[in-house]
Amino acid sequence: MTARERLGVGLIGAGPVAQAIHLPAIARLGDHLFVAHVMDIDAGIAETVASPVGAAWSTSVDDLLADPSVEVVVICSPHLFHAEQAIAAFRAGVRAVLCEKPLAMSAEEARQIVDASEASGVPFVVGNMHAYDPGWLAAAARWDGTGATPHTIRASAVLPWNSRFEDLATEMVGRPPAPPSPTKTSEPDASATAGALHGAVMGLAIHDLPLVRRLLPGWEELTIVSARFEPPFGYLIVGETDGRTLILEGAMHGGWKPDWTLEAVGDEHTVTVRFPPSYVMAGSATAELAHEHVETRVGPFEENGYEGEWHELIRLVRDGQPSRSRLSSVDDLRFALSIAEQSSQLVMNGAVE
Repeated sequence: MTARERLGVGLIGAGPVAQAIHLPAIARLGDHLFVAHVMDIDAGIAETVASPVGAAWSTSVDDLLADPSVEVVVICSPHLFHAEQAIAAFRAGVRAVLCEKPLAMSAEEARQIVDASEASGVPFVVGNMHAYDPGWLAAAARWDGTGATPHTIRASAVLPWNSRFEDLATEMVGRPPAPPSPTKTSEPDASATAGALHGAVMGLAIHDLPLVRRLLPGWEELTIVSARFEPPFGYLIVGETDGRTLILEGAMHGGWKPDWTLEAVGDEHTVTVRFPPSYVMAGSATAELAHEHVETRVGPFEENGYEGEWHELIRLVRDGQPSRSRLSSVDDLRFALSIAEQSSQLVMNGAVE
């Protein structure tokens, strides 16, 4: 794809994800992409974000989709609008769609997205940056080559608040207020806590769940046996399937050092993948694979997962052959929703540790 064939990108939603993740990624891939149109319901934010990159702006999805310079669309709006906007983009005849995670709010919505994508012939990518991280992909390929299966998987995301890295990535415009979260000093409310736990799974744990699903035989039969929300925003969830254990840990804190790790432990093999924090364009994950007394290190690679997902979208437009099927995206969502729903139900029932 030459500079004359660069793809015009339309951004639906101009919040932190668009500003601190996608605008820098698009700039790094300037030989292939340029920002053509920025849409946000707040006209001031749309204009302020669009002006430095010379893009058109609007407050209407219809206006963005009617712009002939928009060839691919990235959906960075709140989760409940993803299905409606993705389907509208397919029907408008754009060349590809990148939809931020989660793809939808239900498996039925995800199926509607897949059906509309297939009917229109317009492909899509879900913005699970870890699934496209070169460090993870190299480690997963080596793990597959061992033929090993894990008895324990642990996904741990202990991170500073997003605002710390958003501000390092760019000068933020119009950051939305954080939603209220239960605190350790507030009166316990099972419904609010269950909702917060559901949101934590779909907002933080979801980054790693496509990777967990790849590593975990019997993922469809996973049963959550304990779940706890950790104020102000965190969780500890344990699940079991076919004698295997899944541990999900998450916490946001006011410190600096991030620790984002995915570990799979088998009888003879172990793989540990360490990811950079969100919003950071500083290369890939690194990994160690251990077997007996031999340890193999993988990465880091120069490219990060955000660039990886955009390279996948560019390749879809050019070649039309995705690395992951549309149905894989539905299964990823089903898996995440099952964990979120089982966990929140345990909290509602009072079955917490």
